[in-house]
Amino acid sequence: MDLADWEEVASVGGFFALRTRTPDAGAGADAGAGAHVPLARIYAGDLGPLTFRVDKVAARLGAPERRVAASIAHLGLAARLWSLALGPAALYGEFPDLPPDDLRWNPDLTSPHDLWLAAPPRPLPATADRIREVVQYGHLLPLADAFRRDGRISRPLLWGNAGSALAGAARELHAWAGKNGRPEVGERALELTAELFRHPDLRPTGTLDGAAFRRRSCCLYYRCPSGGLCGDCVFDHSPQRSSAQPVSE
Repeated sequence: MDLADWEEVASVGGFFALRTRTPDAGAGADAGAGAHVPLARIYAGDLGPLTFRVDKVAARLGAPERRVAASIAHLGLAARLWSLALGPAALYGEFPDLPPDDLRWNPDLTSPHDLWLAAPPRPLPATADRIREVVQYGHLLPLADAFRRDGRISRPLLWGNAGSALAGAARELHAWAGKNGRPEVGERALELTAELFRHPDLRPTGTLDGAAFRRRSCCLYYRCPSGGLCGDCVFDHSPQRSSAQPVSE
């Protein structure tokens, strides 16, 4: 993939963009909250950047509980990680390896400036098994562990977020492909997503039907003052905040 290819992937949406050049000094070069830090560092136990991100989301949304902000922060990062693989896989039949040591994250920024691949991209064949190896095993499993170390949040909720994020990435690709006369891209995205959902950790998270998805858990966004239900939420109507069902936890 050359620069023009990366630009086409990024045209799907900001979540699909990957920075491969060194960020400007203003984007953060210190070891504090504003730095691009290797995700491997967070997975290994340095929770400072993750805590900073959750606190920032909590302040922005007025989240009534820390786990609500943690869920929204996790959902956004999961969507970024799936999109970085699924986008180029559907478009070009290959995707970049995303080693946690080289994929660096700035918790103070949003897409497309939050992630930076510090090493030259190494293309991998676009199979569901390879995407699962790189994203699900390489990132989402240790990321869930990191969020659970940072605060109280259930593993089923985090897996529900992972399923929702994957389905959302496929839906964006399918819509982009339709608008740009590239139906084969949309079909490939749906095929890969269906294969990925066959994994026992993702299969129970919801019902996937082509580009449509209905999750079996709730990301808790409805608990925020200005929140509501997401398009794939398990609920049809917002439950009473004082009596949320266990499925949303």
